[in-house]
Amino acid sequence: MWRSIASNGITFLIVALFLMAGLILWGQREYTAQGPTETSVCVRVPSGGTMSEVSRDLEAQGVITNGTVFRLGADYTDKTQRLKAGSFLVPESASMAEIVDIVTRGGASTCGTEVVYRIGINRMQVVVRELDPGTGRYVENAAFVPGEDEVPETYTQVRAQGDTRYRVALAEGVTSWQVIEELKDVEVLSGEVAEVPPEGSLAPDSYEVRVGDERSRLVEQMQQRQQTILSAAWEGRVDGLPLASPEEVLILASIIEKETGTPDERGVVASVFVNRLERGMRLQTDPTVIYGITQGEGILGRGLRQSELRAATPWNTYVIEGLPPTPIANPGRASIEAAVNPDDTDFVFFVARTLDPKDGHNFAVTLDEHNRNVAAYRRLEAERN
Repeated sequence: MWRSIASNGITFLIVALFLMAGLILWGQREYTAQGPTETSVCVRVPSGGTMSEVSRDLEAQGVITNGTVFRLGADYTDKTQRLKAGSFLVPESASMAEIVDIVTRGGASTCGTEVVYRIGINRMQVVVRELDPGTGRYVENAAFVPGEDEVPETYTQVRAQGDTRYRVALAEGVTSWQVIEELKDVEVLSGEVAEVPPEGSLAPDSYEVRVGDERSRLVEQMQQRQQTILSAAWEGRVDGLPLASPEEVLILASIIEKETGTPDERGVVASVFVNRLERGMRLQTDPTVIYGITQGEGILGRGLRQSELRAATPWNTYVIEGLPPTPIANPGRASIEAAVNPDDTDFVFFVARTLDPKDGHNFAVTLDEHNRNVAAYRRLEAERN
């Protein structure tokens, strides 16, 4: 009898061990198998959240098939206590193992809500946007101009969330004074900037920032990025340019930046100024005159007067020979690259094609051709008036 009981017990134990082994193998396969999602998903881990809470949320969203397997897998790989707060983009068909790695790896959030402080030519706009995981595109939820518009409740709400991301974006062609003035209204930053950096030394780009970052450190990052771009452009410049240094490249690039808002025209506009420099012709460009008036501090907001075109300032290229002494704005990478690699043309004149700057310019080789283009533009002005 006892032998029978012992035999049955051993049999039961063996069966149990086989079942346990099978269950473990099944769990391992489930943990590493492709997930059920057909699109990317944004997973939000709140500050102080637990792996159990995350697993329940993922199971409810249909991102994982089994919350228990998810938790056990995280425990087995010693990642349960490494959970990081933030919003993380989980790609389609991601396995539970991949998801655990994503939410415990750390680093900046890769999806969710983002606040962008866009420093533009005229003013700064604050935009609250959210990444749509399905399309990979941002959806704008709110926007306002500090000091002019009422602050939307959406902005106040996302500012209170610990996983909101922040970004400062500089438009091409902004002046250094404008950047420093607008950074004062970026409330997530701290500290002051002692002085306005040299004109042209800040790279128009998008910069991710964190709450409490110092404004001065961000400005240093902008300067370092611009120097990197400029150095690479100078090394890759074409032969025979009438530019003696990277600083002169930056000056010419700033003029190109202010003269055209049409990306495809940068190389042609650059060729006009290079041709003029090579022939000893004055550059005669209105943005340099405007800079001589404003010194980059604000927008002129009106047309130039004839007296201003004739007035002698260090930047008035209707009066001075060659390049002005400094850049007149912060040029972007494309304008810098156009300055060191202009199109090969014979053009020495250009004038706006229509009253809309986005429509580009008419270019000319001879003064007669240019005068006809100017006359056509004047007719458009007269028709509008």
